[in-house]
Amino acid sequence: MNKFYGSGVAMVTPFQADGQIDYEGLRNLIEHLIDGGVQYLVSLGTTGESATLNAAERKQVWAFTAEVVNKRVNLVAGIGGNNTHEVVEQIKEFDTNGYDAILSSSPHYNKPTQEGIYQHYKAIAQVATLPVILYNVPSRTGSTISADTTVRLARDFKNIIGIKEASGNFDLFNQLMRDKPEGFLFISGDDPVTLPMMALGAVGVISVIGNALPKQLSAMVNLLLDNDFKAAQKTHSSLIEFTRLMFVEGNPAGVKSALKHLGICGDAVRLPLVPVSASTAEAIIQETKKLA
Repeated sequence: MNKFYGSGVAMVTPFQADGQIDYEGLRNLIEHLIDGGVQYLVSLGTTGESATLNAAERKQVWAFTAEVVNKRVNLVAGIGGNNTHEVVEQIKEFDTNGYDAILSSSPHYNKPTQEGIYQHYKAIAQVATLPVILYNVPSRTGSTISADTTVRLARDFKNIIGIKEASGNFDLFNQLMRDKPEGFLFISGDDPVTLPMMALGAVGVISVIGNALPKQLSAMVNLLLDNDFKAAQKTHSSLIEFTRLMFVEGNPAGVKSALKHLGICGDAVRLPLVPVSASTAEAIIQETKKLA
């Protein structure tokens, strides 16, 4: 599964001022990312504001993205939720044309037990015709996929090929890297700690900041894959303030502000999200000018 090594980007969904999907902005973004050297794209993950797109919009975005990408890079669809039956039905109905995997976040809000999380992913694995990447993001879901549960899923279902880890829990990371099956992908889901996670054995990142700075992100990740940590540390350090600004008023409002400055798409988001404040936007512009 080395097609998911390196730099992946969780794409934003551009919106027009009236809230409609901006497909020209999405086309611009896709070209920007491919030109920037990323290895794969994730369509409609959390950064894509998938929670505020309806079913028809999701299908349209997935189809448009696959058409524009045209197999030039690998492509992952974000399909998750806290109603297991509904997620299973979405996966059954999903048009896999042009897609290489599914990224599915652990159920949010319900706060399932580890057995509940296992059974949720078991139901997904049993119907998925594409490889499945787990997504552990406790800050959003309210529960954690334990290392034991991840390893159990990895051993029981060959089509569960990896995990996007955004827990920030290095004790969990250590246990997971020690116990996981060989070939199971450990992927950073947290830009600020991609470097130390790759030092532990992560194979890359599914990034937010890469929406705006794909060349810089890809260069750093490629250095890390080559075990040139000294050179990668320089890029990591140069990106610290930019990365902080991307999240200071929430994701994807921060990175959309940077994308607006770069002329790729607007900064509109859908409620309950709002754009960043004027002061943060100005700080983002100044930092983007230093890096882009």
